[in-house]
Amino acid sequence: MSRVFANPTNLFLLTALAMLAAFPWFGESFYVGLVVRIMILGILAMSLDLLIGYTGLVSFGHAAFFGLAGYLLAIVTPETGPVSIWYALPVCLGGAALAALVIGWFSVRTSGIYFIMITLAFAQMLYYFFNENMELGGSDGIFIFYKPSVAIGDFQILDLGDHTTFYYFVLVSLILVYALLRVILNAPFGQVLRGIKINEARTQALGFSTFRYKLASFVIAGTIGGYAGFLEATHNGIMSPDFLGWHKSGSIMMIVILGGIGTLWGAVVGAFAMVFLQDWFQELTTHWLLLMGGFVIFVVLFLPRGIAGLVESFSAFLTRAVSRASDKDAP
Repeated sequence: MSRVFANPTNLFLLTALAMLAAFPWFGESFYVGLVVRIMILGILAMSLDLLIGYTGLVSFGHAAFFGLAGYLLAIVTPETGPVSIWYALPVCLGGAALAALVIGWFSVRTSGIYFIMITLAFAQMLYYFFNENMELGGSDGIFIFYKPSVAIGDFQILDLGDHTTFYYFVLVSLILVYALLRVILNAPFGQVLRGIKINEARTQALGFSTFRYKLASFVIAGTIGGYAGFLEATHNGIMSPDFLGWHKSGSIMMIVILGGIGTLWGAVVGAFAMVFLQDWFQELTTHWLLLMGGFVIFVVLFLPRGIAGLVESFSAFLTRAVSRASDKDAP
């Protein structure tokens, strides 16, 4: 425990978590909803970081699982009342996992630019399917009039319609997803994924079936991305084809790069930075996309490890400074 509090990076993360936990008590309702949206983006970005940062698979179609799960929630939710979360959530996660299994089975056989193009092609196929499906609202999207019911029989466990309750539901989801991914990456499975990213041929020569490991990583990432889509659809009450488009995948990739590839928690920090920077740049000028693009270029050139790398460097500097001060004070 003392090691946790002795590390400035851990102190930074614990402080940020405490601030998130307390935010609904003093934040305005608009900003509470905005933070919910950012935390959902953080979950989606962490799932993509599993592919990019730890498996070495640069997917440009990750938003397909995000949007697909949202549409599945809209499909299973009746117009007359809420759907049970015990039914809706397995359908959404199962649909995203199945789609990831099919897409991954074809995609992970390739690498590099070919992997990027195949994932992009599959995502665009789903995009055009929902965009041209008038029964699901076409390009206008489809509304979800009721949030899922979290109840056992007649006893309601959680009211997701309450903004504060839903905020903490998403916050707990963010923590659990991070913990799950951390457990996976610290396990032997995660060590193999790191080996695949560094040198796939050597990992395969050691006797590991790299295709199966990459496929498993792809399915896990797609399923978590689907969970983020379930939360987003529940939060917004609407799902449209834009959630599956290539620009959505590109935005999530920018979040991962901005936060720091291969850090997990950096993906969440990147989501906060991206959203707040967008709002700030929009207030400065109508050409805010130029500023946003310039900032991303700056991060890539001068902060290759992203914001997380900057925090870790500052943390290491503080640790060395404290250590030197302690050595001087020692008798």
